[in-house]
Amino acid sequence: MNFNPEEAYRKASRENSRERLIVESLPYVRKILSKLTVGLPTHVDRDGLESAGVVGLVEAANSYDPSRGVAFKTFAYPRIHGAIIDELRKNSPVSQQMLDHLGKIREAYLRLTPPVLPEDLARQTGLSLSQVQDALEASKLLTPQSWNDLHCVLHSSWRESPEQPGQKLEQEEVKRVLAICIERLPEKQRLVLTMYYTEDLTLAEIGAVLDYSESYISRVLSEATFNLKELYRKETE
Repeated sequence: MNFNPEEAYRKASRENSRERLIVESLPYVRKILSKLTVGLPTHVDRDGLESAGVVGLVEAANSYDPSRGVAFKTFAYPRIHGAIIDELRKNSPVSQQMLDHLGKIREAYLRLTPPVLPEDLARQTGLSLSQVQDALEASKLLTPQSWNDLHCVLHSSWRESPEQPGQKLEQEEVKRVLAICIERLPEKQRLVLTMYYTEDLTLAEIGAVLDYSESYISRVLSEATFNLKELYRKETE
């Protein structure tokens, strides 16, 4: 086999670009991790979760094609997020009592007509509103990822640059419906949701801006996400 210096140079250049993407994006993995683990028990293996996120990052760097016009962080986000969530679910910190609450909530949810509010679930299950809110926050560790997961829907609709005209039209429709639904949220929920998704702030950063604790902001975000998903479900059914 003849040595091709041009091909060797291109390969080395690709490797250097890949390694640079990985190194420069390590803080991004930690930022995603901090958003996903707030409020979780102290015994949760955060180092293991970060390692899973880095694996997702490496996989993203291996398959990233800059010629498509999508920013690397936008491309890498669902892979990093998904890898961390998968690792969380393998070692679920959710208690049996919480699983029981989630079972009751799921049954009530299926009986109700959208949009379903946390208050509706509390009335149907006999749980307190606080217990319902805690269960909804914990459910992100158990519910399989899907297109309708708000992390993916919002992230893609506000950050992606579709390559195909059909994709662009579909995304514009998603944006339109989401904008209508977001306007129907209470002001505090709307503000937290917007700062979290569009400004890419962590819960601690949002809490500092609004002068609330990180755990309180986490609860507001969970409720806002749930309410938005229900409003979106009603609009698109």
